[in-house]
Amino acid sequence: MNIFRHRLTGLPALALLIAAAGCSSSDDSATVAVPSPDAKTAKLCRNLHEVLPQKVDGRSRKDPEPRSALTAGWGSPAIILRCGVGRPPKMIDPKVAKGTDPDAIGGGVDGVDWLMEKQDDGTYRFTTAKREAYVQVALPKSVAQQDSAKVLVDLAAAIKKAIPTGIASTV
Repeated sequence: MNIFRHRLTGLPALALLIAAAGCSSSDDSATVAVPSPDAKTAKLCRNLHEVLPQKVDGRSRKDPEPRSALTAGWGSPAIILRCGVGRPPKMIDPKVAKGTDPDAIGGGVDGVDWLMEKQDDGTYRFTTAKREAYVQVALPKSVAQQDSAKVLVDLAAAIKKAIPTGIASTV
């Protein structure tokens, strides 16, 4: 089920869901937890870091502390990307696959599949699926009030270039 397709009819429903609920957890401070992936995943993440855009959703690149090839950020409050995170438990939850989980939904935007999860604080987090490394994107609430799908569209080309389709390790 690909309700996130950028150029198909599922996007308006996703945009409404995100706008109504707010979007992903974002760390407004200058620091972010750096993932600890295996060597193969870390190499893919370094490749991604090299091709990430300088602007996402019109926001300039401003990487969080500590500086790492596994993290990136844009704007303030920041859109935060973390590469090499572990597989979210909801990714293998049968309720998500059936579309019956009220707190998680899967779909695709511009050729990249994502899991969108509602967090305990009411925000959302996006994690790539069907890629050899998990990439997580957390958005501040202010982005959710706009078109947060634009963030995923802006990141899609870099993710497709650097992170091959496949099965990620389950760290």
